[in-house]
Amino acid sequence: MQNNVANHCPKCCATLWMSRTIAMPSEKPAPEKLVGALIGGLAVLRYLAAAQAPVGVSRIARDLALNPSTCFNLLKTLVHEGLAVFDETTKTYSVGLGLLALAKGTLEQASYIAMVRPHLREIAVNHRVTCTLWHVMSGERVVLVDRADNDAAIRVHMSIGQRLPMYIAALGRGMAAHSGLTTSELRSRFIKLRWEGDLAFDTYLAEVEDTRKRGYAVDQSHYVRGVTTVSSVVLDARAKPLMAISAVGFGAQMNKADVRALGGDLRDRAAAISFAMAGQHRPRS
Repeated sequence: MQNNVANHCPKCCATLWMSRTIAMPSEKPAPEKLVGALIGGLAVLRYLAAAQAPVGVSRIARDLALNPSTCFNLLKTLVHEGLAVFDETTKTYSVGLGLLALAKGTLEQASYIAMVRPHLREIAVNHRVTCTLWHVMSGERVVLVDRADNDAAIRVHMSIGQRLPMYIAALGRGMAAHSGLTTSELRSRFIKLRWEGDLAFDTYLAEVEDTRKRGYAVDQSHYVRGVTTVSSVVLDARAKPLMAISAVGFGAQMNKADVRALGGDLRDRAAAISFAMAGQHRPRS
């Protein structure tokens, strides 16, 4: 599985995607009148899609030979339309989920992983946790497809390609909340799971219901002692679990307020990603 993930790494896919897109116009005669602003905007969008990290406006303008003021206005427009994301802290831009909504149905897994990655980075930095992205696979299992770390000297590390049972830990409660399984069916899956801390099925079931109501799940020292995991599920157009975003940290470093803030952030981002995966824009407030 690790080889498969490496073969479809976001870096390679982003570069190949950009190369294919740039090459396409030369295959057909150009229209009589080209819209310069649109060409510039698409150039910036392709640049962001291929970038391996958020980029500042000065570098984008320089690399694309654009007027800095023009480049800035193009970026502001892309952010407004949800096609780019602006980080106030670093003053940098990255590709946004709006592109995913536009390209729904044509993107490979690695492509949408690249568009979710800025969210993983922001969660990891803002909440000082390790943020992970899990993808649902066959056999009721999930696989770790991406990860963002914080800069803490001691932090939780997880390996890309790692697999887990679908209903374990915090992400498992989220999966269970949207699974449509009966109590009996869920119990049969629960008894096969291994937990480090004692966890009764009735407690697990109540926490699944809490997850359904508040939009995020929490596991505190049940799956791994001393570790707190908070997770929210990304749903497809049929409201079925597709991915889960999970934040992992040491329980001693996270109080109740920290967990609530982290959970709310995960819930809101997972909802926005779910809208994009369904080919929709979430209404702007």
